[in-house]
Amino acid sequence: MDVRQLGYFVAVAESGSLASAANVIGIAQPSLSLQIKNLEGRLGTELLVRSPRGVSLTDAGEVLLDHARKILDAVERAKEEVRQAGTTPTGKVVFGLASSVSMVLSVPLAETVRLELPNVRLRAVDAMSGFIKEWLEERSIDLGILYETGGLANAEVTTLLHEDMHFYAPADLWPLKTSPGEPVRLVDLEGVELVMPSKSHGLRILVEKACRSARVALDVVVEMDSLTQIKSLVSRGSACTILAPAAAQDFEDRGELVSSVITDPQISRPVYLVRNPERTRTRAAVEVERITRQVITDLVRRGIWRGRLSGSGELQAPVAEL
Repeated sequence: MDVRQLGYFVAVAESGSLASAANVIGIAQPSLSLQIKNLEGRLGTELLVRSPRGVSLTDAGEVLLDHARKILDAVERAKEEVRQAGTTPTGKVVFGLASSVSMVLSVPLAETVRLELPNVRLRAVDAMSGFIKEWLEERSIDLGILYETGGLANAEVTTLLHEDMHFYAPADLWPLKTSPGEPVRLVDLEGVELVMPSKSHGLRILVEKACRSARVALDVVVEMDSLTQIKSLVSRGSACTILAPAAAQDFEDRGELVSSVITDPQISRPVYLVRNPERTRTRAAVEVERITRQVITDLVRRGIWRGRLSGSGELQAPVAEL
């Protein structure tokens, strides 16, 4: 059994007929039929049921088809990675970013990639987690950054950092006795009108779990799944909210929102770098992944992305201007 025979077998299985497969492959039908018979002889079992209407797979054929596709895919990935090794990184890299991650990461990442990898075209896609997961499964993107990885059947996952949730309010309508910047307890937020994502949203699920644990009842007066609209609503004084600092950095930088980290209990979530190992890992994708880690480390250490780098255990303080 060799790779060529596996390719022929897959072509026949997918075409449903020896004649159609022969046309696709570009060989004579008798030669293709002989190759399949030789494969069956080597394996000691029939793989196809032949009829005037075409062919169908036996149980053994179904098993081989699954393995053959994986083997052929692995061979193609190996060829591509060998071709890429030792060469200048070139080509397109598609990167799916959760919306709040995109707020803080997309611009410095794009600038760094352009500077260090002039022959690489980075396409950063800002999207909801569900879409990014779907694209990863379909192998239509090279990399993704997610807050949770549930439902992914095939993924390599690396924890980059942990973010602590903050309470946000308009700069001129701070509703708490403590000052902005001072830690607040979750219980102190009872009675404060909040705008939050809907209950199916990952952030809302995280906050609700903390509330149940602390026996705290929050007053969510508006549900909205648009991050930009949540921040706009809060900046107008209509309500307050709970977000990761990366998601609200732009509004804080402009002085429209102020915040305090939530404690007792601390509400923290991980940030994951995810890739599908079945997608060909190009040299360009490897280098973009390296730069991503480098940029995130720099952003956290400078306090621009407030969080704890994975394995550091230390909460990075924001720089003075934040």
